[in-house]
Amino acid sequence: MFQPSAHQPRFLLPIAALFTGALIVSNIVAVKIADFSGVSGPISDYFLPAAVIVFPISYIFGDILTEVYGYRTARRVIWSAFLANGLAVLAIVLADELPAAPFWQDGAAYDSILGQTWRILGGSFAAFLVGEFANSMVLARMKRATAGRFLWARTIASTIVGQGLDSAIFITIAFAGRDGIDLWPLIWKQWLFKVLFEAVATPFTYAAVITLKRLEGLDVYDDDSELSPIPLSFGR
Repeated sequence: MFQPSAHQPRFLLPIAALFTGALIVSNIVAVKIADFSGVSGPISDYFLPAAVIVFPISYIFGDILTEVYGYRTARRVIWSAFLANGLAVLAIVLADELPAAPFWQDGAAYDSILGQTWRILGGSFAAFLVGEFANSMVLARMKRATAGRFLWARTIASTIVGQGLDSAIFITIAFAGRDGIDLWPLIWKQWLFKVLFEAVATPFTYAAVITLKRLEGLDVYDDDSELSPIPLSFGR
């Protein structure tokens, strides 16, 4: 088993950047509702936010962060991504408030594509934090319980929990009480798509984890006492 090394990890920054980028991009493209009925087999009316093609990638990178660098490092990246997403949302809102040039006639299109309600934003932010931390916690606990074996089972199980909470929280906060919207189909269809996405990507996750552990000389195991969304002691 590798032990944490004192040198600065070489690949942590690009992985964190991809993780953050997947989150921000997914929130932007989520305004489009895509039709996946053609690839869903017997499931009809399989309509999902277009973000499902991007957002599950953040969970894959979240698995890699926790598996290779440990939960404490993943926790810092999750909070950093959350703040970066907040900055992106603030920039979009402020840009919308700026007076438009007289020759620019696309204000309605801007509002339609980028203007998100605070209810949707609140649901997205809450779902991201709960889902990502649940995903990392389950993965870290299972890693200790299995002595680092069965990576495929750990990544899929953590995704089932994390993506389940994410889908339930976001859909409920964003759409509960709206006329004509049945929450449960939206929740389980989105959850199923994300879990299947993770399962299909398992070979990539395996290859990335094995390669990074070898290149970084890292394979961190976290104690249960460290598994808190908020650091319980300074420097952790």
